[in-house]
Amino acid sequence: MMKGIGLAAVVVAGCAVAGGASAATILKASHQFPGGKGDIRDEMVQMIARDVAAANVDLEIQVYPGASLYKPNDQWNAVTRGLLDITSFPLDYAAGRHPEFSATLMPGLVGNFDRAMRLNDSPFMADIKKIIDDSGAIVLSDAWLSGAFASTKSCITAPDTVKGQVIRAAGPAFEEMLAAAGASIASMPSSEIYTGMQTGVLDAANTSSASFVSYRIYELAKCLTAPGDNALWFMYEPVLMSKKVFDGLTPEQQKALMEAGAKAEAFFNEEVRKGDQKLIDAYTKAGVEVTSMSKENYDAWLEIAQQSSYKNFAEKVPGGQELIEKALAVE
Repeated sequence: MMKGIGLAAVVVAGCAVAGGASAATILKASHQFPGGKGDIRDEMVQMIARDVAAANVDLEIQVYPGASLYKPNDQWNAVTRGLLDITSFPLDYAAGRHPEFSATLMPGLVGNFDRAMRLNDSPFMADIKKIIDDSGAIVLSDAWLSGAFASTKSCITAPDTVKGQVIRAAGPAFEEMLAAAGASIASMPSSEIYTGMQTGVLDAANTSSASFVSYRIYELAKCLTAPGDNALWFMYEPVLMSKKVFDGLTPEQQKALMEAGAKAEAFFNEEVRKGDQKLIDAYTKAGVEVTSMSKENYDAWLEIAQQSSYKNFAEKVPGGQELIEKALAVE
């Protein structure tokens, strides 16, 4: 709750401070996901806001979901420059500025939730987080989401099933793999998939299980390829905070934020494992055909990925081969 009796509010470096002798600092958190609809990324940010408020350290977080404050792709620049305080952000969206981030959405590199947890404390993620830190942001909460494929035409299983389909992929690595298999590519944030399918711009998409539910893609899809035991798609979508803003807070406020971030991460790690079943249930209820990828099809996709996305990443990204090797070294 705001303290002080001043009538004017002053906005400085992303923080609004109400006048008075003892005023609460207000932080703004932005993300692209639907608010109050059960999306786990929104719930993480809302949980951080509640726990920070409960810590009584004169700190308040206002949450702006649904791209209501910043467009999805604009959040990286805003948070690293100190114009935005907090964001839940699919890191690969910033691969245009930092191509190393494509490694956090590399086909088949993660595989399952247990391995994702081990990656968080690996040399691979230490390298990724150093780039984040050097760019002007810090990680409050780690978050890896599994993903799926959905199509308005036909099921996507073996690589040849994408031929003739216009598909949205989340980042360069998946785009390269899908293009190598014969798909046409349309780039857009996950928040625009529904409109893309509705208008016929898209035939298919891959994105996180959470986005497939919260954006109601089941209203348009004919077939869903759920992650199952052979999940090609895992994406790192952390809660980030501006380093400039964080460094300007009191030690008590910083401690409250880090503790809230850790609690939100623990909540996420428990709940995210239920997300794939929620996905299957939602699409089954909507009458969408649901399938999964066989090990044979998974291996066929991985072979294409190694000759396209992996090869291009190793050749074009400085230190790319070493980064992939560090990820693969995590058992």
